[in-house]
Amino acid sequence: MQKSFSWDKITIQKAFKGLAIAGVGAVLTFLEEAIPGINFGQYTPLAMMLNSAIFNALREYIKGVK
Repeated sequence: MQKSFSWDKITIQKAFKGLAIAGVGAVLTFLEEAIPGINFGQYTPLAMMLNSAIFNALREYIKGVK
């Protein structure tokens, strides 16, 4: 069991996995906005969140398909 306010290897791996998922969501949002006619405007943070969530759901689905 992990003590409060401490970092172990598993916690650091989970934090970096979350960072990577958010990063993929940001890159996907950037690429989508590069398509002519797509501009999320003030909803860009929402689009990034949805891209991250969709990527994570696909990742979990693929992981479960063994």
